Amino acid sequence: MSSAAASSEPAPSMRPEPLGGAFTKVVAANLSSSLGDGIARVAAPLLAAQLTDDPLLVSLVAVAALLPWLLFAIPAGVLVDRIDRRLALGLAGGVRALVAGGLLALHLTGALTIWWLLLVVLLYGVLETVYDGAIRAVVPSLVGRGDLPRANSRIEATEIVVQQFLSQPLTSWLLAISAAWALGLNTAAYAVAGGLALTLPAVASGVVARRRAARPVDKPAQGDPTAPDERPDGEPDRGTPPTTGWRAELAAGFRFIWDSAMLRPLWIVSVLIGICHAAITSTLVLFILDRLDVPEAWYGTFMLAGALGSLTAAATTSRLKARFGTGPVMAVANAVGLGAWFLAGAFPLVWVGAVAIFVSFGCTTTWNVLVMSLRQAAVPNHLLGRVHGTWRTALWGAMPIGSLAGGLLARTGYSTPLLVGATAGLMVAVAGHRYIATLPDPETLDPETPDPA
Repeated sequence: MSSAAASSEPAPSMRPEPLGGAFTKVVAANLSSSLGDGIARVAAPLLAAQLTDDPLLVSLVAVAALLPWLLFAIPAGVLVDRIDRRLALGLAGGVRALVAGGLLALHLTGALTIWWLLLVVLLYGVLETVYDGAIRAVVPSLVGRGDLPRANSRIEATEIVVQQFLSQPLTSWLLAISAAWALGLNTAAYAVAGGLALTLPAVASGVVARRRAARPVDKPAQGDPTAPDERPDGEPDRGTPPTTGWRAELAAGFRFIWDSAMLRPLWIVSVLIGICHAAITSTLVLFILDRLDVPEAWYGTFMLAGALGSLTAAATTSRLKARFGTGPVMAVANAVGLGAWFLAGAFPLVWVGAVAIFVSFGCTTTWNVLVMSLRQAAVPNHLLGRVHGTWRTALWGAMPIGSLAGGLLARTGYSTPLLVGATAGLMVAVAGHRYIATLPDPETLDPETPDPA
């Protein structure tokens, strides 16, 4: 072949392969649920601020939202690993629609109190443990390990656009006109999400992965060091699906995380940082409305700074990870995000607050995308629900401690939670910097060998 002919051949495309139609359906199903979540997350603290002026009671909204992760995330994970994951998504969406309809009825009849609001938020949280575990578990069934950061970034970007760019200003303005419009749209969004989830393809159910994991294998003679139920170092094979009942399955996620040299310290660091962020954000609405003097009708619009930061991070995290590596990107994002919160508390000006929210939300998104990708890559498919539930039990279950601390600190000043929470978080970030910076990339992990570090 002549050189001219060779040069006429098109260069191979450097663009990544599409993630596929099945993954697109996951994103579409998650979009409607994100709209409902976004409305609920904006409406709940604003309604609470209308119903009471006690910072501690306002902070209980965040406590009610996070407490179910302490109590129900692990049972929800077992459920997600036992039933068709599409059905789990559909039930979570449908029941949340009924709860949202009840909140609307309470408002229309004038019966809504802070205690009814807290109950509704608590129920939302219980159902979210099922939905969140299922939506995260279906992704590794549809894309390869190397594509997990890109897939998770796309899901994060969709949630950010809907929950923050669309839901936040829309909800704030609807509440300024009439809460009935916001609560009615919330009900409809959850109902549509429940229906869309049932249209996902069969591969998203998790049934095939469970059957493959449960397939019997021939065991060699007793004492053979290559026995499939024992690792070469003598530790039990944590990838083997449980054959006992619910009690053993409830503990399976914890055993897997705790036995992993990579996941165990990452879990501990994540929990400690999460508590600090909860203290910072539990009364953030009061800091913005009263300390920065942002009008209530403009609260959602002001929070678009965070949405823009999160969307920017979702669009760039995969490229940053490819350029610098997962660990270094996570270490920098962790420290920079906490530092931004400290500056916001130290200099309570509108423009400083907007920049800090942009930076902090962006860093949190980067951290979440990479942590999720590492976990999905390291965990066998049939354990994804239980590991995710166990992870969130400690992480989000501990956040009410931070939220309560933030509410108490806010009684001395609305800047105090930002200053104290950020300082404590930076101390954790410094202590864990060396470990975080050496975390591997997801594509280098093998879910059948959960000790990659």
